[in-house]
Amino acid sequence: MQEAGSRSLRSPRVLVALALILGIACCAVLAPLLAPHDPGEQNLVSILLPPAWASGGDPAFPLGTDSLGRCVASRLIYGARTAMTVAVFASLGAMLIGSILAHVSGYFGGAVDWIIGRVVDIWMSFPPVILSLILMFGLGVGLDRVILAIILVDWTRFCRVLRAEVLVVTRRDFVAAARLLGFSHWRTITREVLPATLPLLITLISLEMAIAVVVEAILSFVGFGVRADQPAWGQMIADARQYVYQSPSNLLLPIFAIFLTVAAFNVLGDGLRRTLDVRLTEIGR
Repeated sequence: MQEAGSRSLRSPRVLVALALILGIACCAVLAPLLAPHDPGEQNLVSILLPPAWASGGDPAFPLGTDSLGRCVASRLIYGARTAMTVAVFASLGAMLIGSILAHVSGYFGGAVDWIIGRVVDIWMSFPPVILSLILMFGLGVGLDRVILAIILVDWTRFCRVLRAEVLVVTRRDFVAAARLLGFSHWRTITREVLPATLPLLITLISLEMAIAVVVEAILSFVGFGVRADQPAWGQMIADARQYVYQSPSNLLLPIFAIFLTVAAFNVLGDGLRRTLDVRLTEIGR
């Protein structure tokens, strides 16, 4: 893993993606310091102002204002906090449930594998976005509800992909040797199987973060995401679509923020897959 980590840090894909993600994360963490205004503060005298560099812009509002006179730059920065919170916690929650079930299913096989496999098949038969909307309708709006809905929907992604990898790993000689030496099931899974599946797990987490950002934006766009007083990129898109001709930047800026964040996570996942997967590394040589 140390060698794989050093290879990852030498990969241009990984370095560029990490730089972008760290920049977005800094905006999220330091939002109160970076935002020029309170994201919920309304100024009805200065509605739909263009960016500061455009004709009619105000330097006090670097990226202009929306239909209620709220600072677009401040809402983008605080929206990054919402997006990154959902990306991190929803991905970790889905990973925890999915990876545990995947290792149990792939390691023990038999009836346990069949039961978990059927549950995954039934759960994945529902369209993910539709299932998220149904869950949000029942759970109600709020950041914690969005995270819970994504966890309940996306744990199957980890379970299905990791199960296939666990099935391959459990048939390798070092796992058979661990069983012959009398290792317990717990020790065999945590000491032998888990380290072998960890590169794939890390890659899946980065890709799931991108999916979580998109799902949160969709839920906020349709009004089933965060509360109305909490800035979110999807919410900004929904508000700006009515005034797209008067102020197109209000629509384009949150779309670009979502695109940049999702692209960064996807490039990171692709770079980690190329550097952490031993098989791809050997092919590259």
